Amino acid sequence: AEASQGHISVVLLGATGDLAKKYLWQGLFQLYMDQVSSGYSFTFHGAALTAVEPGQRLMFDVLKKLACPPDESPNRYESPNRCAVLKDQFLKLSQYHQLKTAENYTVLNREIETLLHQEGLKEAGRIFYFSVPPFAYTEIAHHINSSCRPPPGAWLRVVLEKPFGHDLESAQQLAAELSGFFREEEMYRVDHYLGKQAVAHILPFRHQNRRFLDPIWNRHHVERVEIVLKETVDAKGRISFYEQYGVIRDVLQNHLTEALMFLTMELPDNVSRAEEVLQCKLKAFQSLQGLEKKSVVLGQYQAYTSQVQEELQKAQDYISTTPTFAGVLIHSDNPRWEGVPFLLTSGKALDERVGYVRVLFKNRAYCPQRETLRDAEHSQCKAKQIIFYIGHGALNTPAVLVSRNLFRPIMPKDTWREAEGQSDLHIFGQPLSDYYMYSPVKERDAYSVLISNIYHGRKDFFITTENLLASWAFWTPLLSSISHLPLRLYPGGVENQHLLDFEMMSGEVAFTLAEPLLMPNDYRTIQSKFRQNPLVSAWSEDLISQLASDIEKTASRTVVQTGQFHLALSGGSSPVVLFQQLARHHYAFPWKDTHIWLVDERCVPLADTESNFFTLHKHLLQRVRVPYFNIHPMPVHLNQRLCVEEDRGTELYAKEIMALVANASFDLVLLGMGTDGHTASLFPHSETGLEGAQTVVLTESPVKPHQRMSLSLPLINKARQVFVLVLGKGKHNITTLLSRVGHEPRKWPISGVSPSSGQLVWYMDYEALLG
Repeated sequence: AEASQGHISVVLLGATGDLAKKYLWQGLFQLYMDQVSSGYSFTFHGAALTAVEPGQRLMFDVLKKLACPPDESPNRYESPNRCAVLKDQFLKLSQYHQLKTAENYTVLNREIETLLHQEGLKEAGRIFYFSVPPFAYTEIAHHINSSCRPPPGAWLRVVLEKPFGHDLESAQQLAAELSGFFREEEMYRVDHYLGKQAVAHILPFRHQNRRFLDPIWNRHHVERVEIVLKETVDAKGRISFYEQYGVIRDVLQNHLTEALMFLTMELPDNVSRAEEVLQCKLKAFQSLQGLEKKSVVLGQYQAYTSQVQEELQKAQDYISTTPTFAGVLIHSDNPRWEGVPFLLTSGKALDERVGYVRVLFKNRAYCPQRETLRDAEHSQCKAKQIIFYIGHGALNTPAVLVSRNLFRPIMPKDTWREAEGQSDLHIFGQPLSDYYMYSPVKERDAYSVLISNIYHGRKDFFITTENLLASWAFWTPLLSSISHLPLRLYPGGVENQHLLDFEMMSGEVAFTLAEPLLMPNDYRTIQSKFRQNPLVSAWSEDLISQLASDIEKTASRTVVQTGQFHLALSGGSSPVVLFQQLARHHYAFPWKDTHIWLVDERCVPLADTESNFFTLHKHLLQRVRVPYFNIHPMPVHLNQRLCVEEDRGTELYAKEIMALVANASFDLVLLGMGTDGHTASLFPHSETGLEGAQTVVLTESPVKPHQRMSLSLPLINKARQVFVLVLGKGKHNITTLLSRVGHEPRKWPISGVSPSSGQLVWYMDYEALLG
């Protein structure tokens, strides 16, 4: 205390949360161990909404498990049990507070002031670490600004965790709110990838190796750049967050974009000056070409939707459109990088956990002699690359690798050491002996690095407001345009095989396999008869895939024969998964030659969520390219009235069918079946539609909305093909009953479906068929 330079109070908000438990307390303990002899004194204040007693218990359970660094070898002046002693001190300097109300913040401020007064200490500064959801930022900021700022002469540093907004607009709003409480220099937005040792060394590496890199760090020499973060884990347990954000917002917009900036920006005169680095970054952002739908490929691991249904209690027919895999192709207009492809890739449930930044150089050499006759240093034919290896993967350590046929890099000896390559290990197809490889002298966790930088007030490792808004301005147009793009489903892990391979073609990216092979190898369907007609049965997911394929084959065949395909689709919940399957996986479907008709409609406005057309539009039409004039909703809403007989909506639809559909014979009608045996909107004992000359009829449903419009049974039976889709245990009883009865449409309208000169095929899942 005699040589005290002042006191620093660290307040960790969200002190009992996951991030605090996993990384932040350990990072603060590391800071204390590093700085205990610096002349500053410390106190650590854990805070959360939990009441004092249970909160204190939870917090101290975490603190007791703090680890001593494995390579913490004491020097000759230090006690061998230094870490244990410091841990004991750290626990004594840590206390828990409930921070819920304005009064709580006032009390905390008073306690800090009292402690300083008692110890005769001067306050140097306060750190507030927000490890809480962003919706709480504004309220907390208001309380700190009102009653918990340090006195004049002491600094304030407020640390904010991502996500910083969901798009440009929300990021601007959050930034505006926070700027009302804190100055820009007081805010430290954490992107923990900037604390990863390999990422943090990109700029210093470029600076220290300028004489080698200046001639080759450009479009004439760089073939492509890959920035990759692969994970083997899925999103389970984080589904609520992931559904809101998805892979692009979670990883590409921040972590991978920051690495991209370090590679593409012009080098500032001083790479340690935060302001110079920021200005160069902003120029690099301005030179990026805008992204379009064709700049990206998207995927989703197969179990994701069922995890969403389970964790968020969604209905069984809910299908998530959130991507868990993305590959994005980015170009820069900067003269240095014009034409060079930058590939950003990340995904969950992939084959390995690894992160790297790889700069691959062009190779114009051709070597007639075998490579084994040359050593790596002098072979011009081996690949030339620089790799910033972020961690995990085959190396399982951060590393910088430079091909021996490029140059021997200059590396700071105090922080990086040359590593001996393991002869049996290969990185990107080459043995480690082909590279100069360097690893950190002391491996540091990213959060420890960042917490140390916060303490030292080094802002070049953090995201400024301008930097943040520039990134969102770049990504938001793409995020808006891809919300309905089809996702490539992939099984996960090594099973993905080549499903996610993608290629670049004239500035665009596309999956290499045009049609995903979604069926497992042992996929089989039971094919037999039901009511004397063909029956296809399987588990529901496989059944839907089979049905979608059969509809596509029918469509393609019909378009070849007649030039167009007339498809009539039923409403209800069963076809929703089929619509989604068609939209997401049937890229070869001849949509531009397809006319879409409705089998039935509820008498509600078309924009009503109860409307069959609304469901069809939401899950299919807005995701595929069907010409506007080929879509034929039922005219249930005429003269601002719903299904009034005098408005003659049924006649209008019948005339439209007669005018466009040859012989009023649809190429394919898709039907469902109700538990009472109804189909379309033809119900048992219906007064219209079961027989007679009328083709389109108004009917009454026993459930709301009661009024319906429907194709009649005689018109359905004129179709060239009729597919009936039956899903779920709830349909087992009616299925069993129908297998025994004959043609009795007045009792069970579905029993009257019997195309006069076409084919009827039943598609039933095992639950409906077998119970």
